Amino acid sequence: MRIAIIGGGLTGLTLAYYLQKAGVAYDLLEADARPGGNLRSVAEAAGYQLEAGPNSLLLRPELSELLHELGLEADLQEAAPVSAHRYVLRGGQYQALPASPPKLLTSTFFSLKTKLRLLAELLRRPAPPVPGETVGAFFERHFGREVVDYAVAPFVGGIYAGDPYELQLALTFPQLAALEQQHGSVLRGLAAGQRAGGGGGRRRTVVLRGGNQRLTDALRSRLTHFHAYSPVTEIQRDALGQYQLLGPGGTSVAPGGPASYSHLALALPAYAAAGLLQALHPAAAKALAAVRYPPMTLVYSAYDRAAVAHPLAGFGALHPPREGTYAAGAIWTSTLFPDRAPAGQVLFTSFVGGAPFARQAQAPKAEQLAAVDAELRQLYGISAGPRWQGRYYWPASIPQFDAHLAAARAAVAPLAALGIVPVANWMAGVSVPDCVQYARKIAEQWAQAGPAGG
Repeated sequence: MRIAIIGGGLTGLTLAYYLQKAGVAYDLLEADARPGGNLRSVAEAAGYQLEAGPNSLLLRPELSELLHELGLEADLQEAAPVSAHRYVLRGGQYQALPASPPKLLTSTFFSLKTKLRLLAELLRRPAPPVPGETVGAFFERHFGREVVDYAVAPFVGGIYAGDPYELQLALTFPQLAALEQQHGSVLRGLAAGQRAGGGGGRRRTVVLRGGNQRLTDALRSRLTHFHAYSPVTEIQRDALGQYQLLGPGGTSVAPGGPASYSHLALALPAYAAAGLLQALHPAAAKALAAVRYPPMTLVYSAYDRAAVAHPLAGFGALHPPREGTYAAGAIWTSTLFPDRAPAGQVLFTSFVGGAPFARQAQAPKAEQLAAVDAELRQLYGISAGPRWQGRYYWPASIPQFDAHLAAARAAVAPLAALGIVPVANWMAGVSVPDCVQYARKIAEQWAQAGPAGG
């Protein structure tokens, strides 16, 4: 067995790491000099530590174990305790989002009508899943439209940069569909899970000092068969079922000359994988090309703390699309991790884009910075201009877990029998722990399937 991993993002690097541990022969081929994919950190000379990808990491067991093996545990920095507080814009004012079902009923965040709907939800009987149901339709069916507009929409916007009436429940939150099947009431099912010890406590939210990109940099440093500047433009398959990889000009990109691989791991965005599969598997390629990746711009704005009236005592604030804002919300970066901005300043990381805000994401830089500054000043009571602003633009950000992605997953499933397995975040899940867990699972499957190769 010899495996080619195409793409050096987090999932491809993690897969290579665990294959190497298991003694399985592999080559990881990365088109650029820098591995890491969406994990990208920037240290500004002015004293700001920025994340262009995931702004924080949720410590699940798979990720904790990997960080320990890489010697990065000592460099973990935990978010300030106020990170448990999340805010949502409603009627032009920030309100604390209730953090538990009991608080949903006792807070003033939702109307009396919605609170009565929440109580009625406790009486729902078990029901089979609705095929193809969207997240928005599921929550509206259980809790009403107000919950969708002011809790679900900003939440899925913050995680998936998506529209709840487009994202499919089975792909994004399959555990909720299971709760409905078992308990009928989602609230009753969540409470049963807590009583059974399934809550597991609040997981730690952390960053790596010096930037989260240190995770992928550390993985890269451990790999013996990582090959930069190795773009793959064509996949060929011979009569024996072995794969050869070609680069620009039709030359082999395998290190040391032409080589054959029994398995291919496509650690690539769906649109990039589509191009490689076009000749061999056109139907799968067509489905992959249809997966949507909305644009996203991260705008960083720093102000003197004395100029900001808002207490900023929380993780950040989300903006429901129906509020008509320019940005989808902001993380209060310097509240969570004070050393990410100079002393006496506050740093906001604003999200401009995603499916509901796509038009703003593609605006010119000067327009974006000015619009975000104006909105922050209005919403947070900021009395002076920014000390510094910057941005990072992703023309294609987070894959949308909608009907197009469901069709793409179905289309590529038969390729596993031919030794081709996608391992990117559109298969694994969008979070860092999801990608680590999925890559490790695939590595273990391949390690058990066959002997190490040369």
